[in-house]
Amino acid sequence: MSQYGNLNDIPTTGASPETGGQDGENISGVIASEKLAETDLQRVNSYKEKIMSVSRKTGMDPAIIAAIMSRESRAGNVLDANHEGDNGNAFGLMQIDKRWHTPRGAWDSEEHILQATEILISMFEAIKQKFPSWSRSQVMKGALAAYNMGPDNVQSFDAVDSNTTGKDYSNDCIARAKFYKTNGY
Repeated sequence: MSQYGNLNDIPTTGASPETGGQDGENISGVIASEKLAETDLQRVNSYKEKIMSVSRKTGMDPAIIAAIMSRESRAGNVLDANHEGDNGNAFGLMQIDKRWHTPRGAWDSEEHILQATEILISMFEAIKQKFPSWSRSQVMKGALAAYNMGPDNVQSFDAVDSNTTGKDYSNDCIARAKFYKTNGY
């Protein structure tokens, strides 16, 4: 177990029907998250060296970094010509919100991946402080939800995704991360 919990201890329901249908299939749950992650695997693998470097520097599970990259930008596949998403509000592979953060580095750089991971770690710390009785693994799931919508919007573990995009952000990321863990991360 790392300082950020054990991925295998985090329960997940996977993707919502809305998220699961991104690639035109009528699926949801863990199977949908795994399918989306598999579709992105080759693109995610092109950033593996940078992901592993950031993981070594921060202690964050590389599978979680890969999962966020897959969820946020489909590993760069859905970004506009400026490498942005969310109507120009989010930047790069891991979609750093420009309304809250000043992006560092190029959209696909190690510096960008490091900044996004540092934001996730800051969310981990905020959730750990907000819910001191939660296990590290529970805090990690809350941190993933907070990465998407801010720590103030995380109200309970049972409803961790009630305010996230697709109402499944942390559950989808955890399911994708478990897929990436079994594929070399």
